[in-house]
Amino acid sequence: MLKNKKWLLLVLLSFVALATGISSYGSSNKIKADEKTYQIGTDVTYPPFEFANNQNKYVGIDIDLMKEIANEEGFKVNIKPIGFNAAVQSLESGQIDGMIAGTTITPARKQKMDFSDPYFKTGVVMAVSPKSGIKDLKDLKGKRVAIKTGTAAAAYAQKLQSKYGFKTVTFDDSDNMYSDVVNKNSVACFEDAPVMQYAIRTGVKLSIATKPAQGGAYGFAVKKGQNQELLKKFNEGLKKLKANGQYNKIVSKYLGKKAIKQQKEQKDDNSIFGLLKQNWGALMGGLQQTLLLTVVAILCATIFGVLLGLLGVMPNKLANGVSTIIIYIFRGLPLLVLALFIYSGVPNLTGEKIPAFIAGIITLTLNEGAYTAAFVKGGIKAVDSGQMEAAKSLGLPYWKSMRRVILPQGLRIMIPSFINQFIITLKDTSILSIIGILELTQTGKIIIARNFEGFKIWAIVALMYLIIITLLTWLSNWFEKRMNA
Repeated sequence: MLKNKKWLLLVLLSFVALATGISSYGSSNKIKADEKTYQIGTDVTYPPFEFANNQNKYVGIDIDLMKEIANEEGFKVNIKPIGFNAAVQSLESGQIDGMIAGTTITPARKQKMDFSDPYFKTGVVMAVSPKSGIKDLKDLKGKRVAIKTGTAAAAYAQKLQSKYGFKTVTFDDSDNMYSDVVNKNSVACFEDAPVMQYAIRTGVKLSIATKPAQGGAYGFAVKKGQNQELLKKFNEGLKKLKANGQYNKIVSKYLGKKAIKQQKEQKDDNSIFGLLKQNWGALMGGLQQTLLLTVVAILCATIFGVLLGLLGVMPNKLANGVSTIIIYIFRGLPLLVLALFIYSGVPNLTGEKIPAFIAGIITLTLNEGAYTAAFVKGGIKAVDSGQMEAAKSLGLPYWKSMRRVILPQGLRIMIPSFINQFIITLKDTSILSIIGILELTQTGKIIIARNFEGFKIWAIVALMYLIIITLLTWLSNWFEKRMNA
């Protein structure tokens, strides 16, 4: 009994060590980030304000403006391409210091954010497919309209929804919203006027059906009551750029006639091989991040799951209860909700930043670990109970019996489940794009925002996932044969 208690203590200490290790890694990153540089969140699928160019470098009016102001005012910025929706949540939870993402200044947002002086005038327009027959808002009755999550244009559309009797469907990025209209799933979309005009001029097959409404302006945002020094520096830098003409140069670089003409005349090779050649570096970077997430998550989830599973079969009711509750909670939560809770919810409560990569690893560890624990428990319980009784009758203590008699037999039963869980973990990394991790899926979104080649890019990304999963399956099957030999 005394030895059982020692094992229970060892297992609990292992949990604490794992949690402490992850937490301390996040804290050390926080210190490094806070010492030198402001963390600035942005969208990366919102040309001409922020997007990846054909060298896969982040450019655009917002990006250039932020860098020039930082240079002018003597501070550094780390631009984090996490998407509009994730940037709003990250700002609210304190994960980033500021946000520049074509953010319209509205009374509702002012309740949660402090804005800089306006830096670009905008308004909301409705865009439709040229042959849709939709000419104004009255034609939308009973039809489906695409909007982008959390945007001022989406809020404007929802305000008109009951008056004109249309339904809405939401997307996380502009490209998928445009594609939904081009593919005739929706009849129209609502977007900020300069962004929609730029998209149409550079090749999106839509036309604008309404005049700009609900006129407003974009502003740089910080969390309400925080980072006022950064806000002051932004305003001062913006004034200087407007006075010395640099602001006009930046805007003309992306919206001037010459820039639009160059964008139209740009002839990229958009065949499958051409796209692979152009985006090889970005795709390999995304793949590398996906594999890193998978390997670290599998390691952490396996340790967590095995320890949790062993707790569940110990001859101790408290240990069994703890195991059952943890498995129940983390198997019951959708992975997406868990990722947002850890990345945005927890920092909002504690005030401590959690880097996106660490938040992703914790998310996968808890979710995949709970599933692993369930089949570890099942594998051990599948071994004939007479095996344990026979071991005890020979004078072997509980943990020695478990280690030498039960686990070797149970492990063979668990191997197919382990293989499945490894593959599921690899696929689940794509969900972490919601918190801005630049893994393979997020990389695909960013490339498509520039070239609008959705079918070909998603085909390439799907093929890359399939190749990696096939290799992982072969490796797992080889390992299974070796174990059963």
